[in-house]
Amino acid sequence: MKKKGLYLLLLPGVLFLTLFMIIPIVLTIASTFFHEGSFTFQGYLQFLTDPYFMKILLTTLQVSLVTTIACILLGFPTAYYISKLGARKKGILLALAIFPLLTSSVVRSFSWMIILGKKGLLNSSLISIGLIEKPLEILYTPTAMMIGLIHLFLPLIIITLVGVMENIDPDLIKAAESLGASKFTAFRKVIVPLSVPGLIIGSILVFVGSLTAYTTPALLGGKQRVISTFLYQNAITLNDWYMASVIATIMIVITFVVIFLMNKLATKLNPKG
Repeated sequence: MKKKGLYLLLLPGVLFLTLFMIIPIVLTIASTFFHEGSFTFQGYLQFLTDPYFMKILLTTLQVSLVTTIACILLGFPTAYYISKLGARKKGILLALAIFPLLTSSVVRSFSWMIILGKKGLLNSSLISIGLIEKPLEILYTPTAMMIGLIHLFLPLIIITLVGVMENIDPDLIKAAESLGASKFTAFRKVIVPLSVPGLIIGSILVFVGSLTAYTTPALLGGKQRVISTFLYQNAITLNDWYMASVIATIMIVITFVVIFLMNKLATKLNPKG
């Protein structure tokens, strides 16, 4: 009876996900194999053999990968520092870390446009102190997209890692140091392996979020296309829903591949789980 009760509690969520996520995804994927009444792989062949389409895909993967690596490098030490603080200070810093998530991505993107523009705050400051003579071309480039996405997703990886790191027993570090390990070695051999679950989850969130983000790349990238803006262009501007479905399916496949590879990496880095 208890198990039946638990299954009944799951039923509303399962029905909701089935109706509004699983069925639409299945229908979208199925529609890519039928075009003008016949079974075909035309959409995928067109995408994978067109240099322009492949350039967009490679740019998207590059932006997502660099954003993920940057978030790991910035977020890991920050999360470790926060996890070692007392409850009051930890709460304040976590609130500050979460605060950017409470701001609209449109507002954040326009803020970066003001900072990174030719006459923006960054270029004006660098020119005034004599470090550069001409404004840097940052806005409307992949670099601008990466900066905006790092700002957008860094809080996610910090929060994820803090939740893992604060549960690591500090006595493990003391035990490693008592056996002759330096602080850096203890950090590398104890903290890093035990933080792998949070690191993997955070990396997946950042990579997939960067892969599918639309507003930030659209505003900061200008004419630079990534796969999300390309999907929007095909669906809304060109009214080509078939190619839009193909692009959406490719994004779904990439997401599952990334999750699979990340799980394999987690197993390799931390075999004992």
